[in-house]
Amino acid sequence: MLKFIKPYMEDIEGIATYPMISLVIFFVFFVALFWWVATATKDHVKEMSHLPFEDNQQNYKEQ
Repeated sequence: MLKFIKPYMEDIEGIATYPMISLVIFFVFFVALFWWVATATKDHVKEMSHLPFEDNQQNYKEQ
């Protein structure tokens, strides 16, 4: 399938910038995600880990 697309992509000027932009966006997203995880407090992580259980308990009370 790439052999059908490749000739058209070679004719587009500046096509090489799109993979670089994608790489930068990908890299920035995962660096930001890593930073968020590394700086999260243990209390926040513990609170978030109990959220699914709290929601389940509320649903049982409502029924």
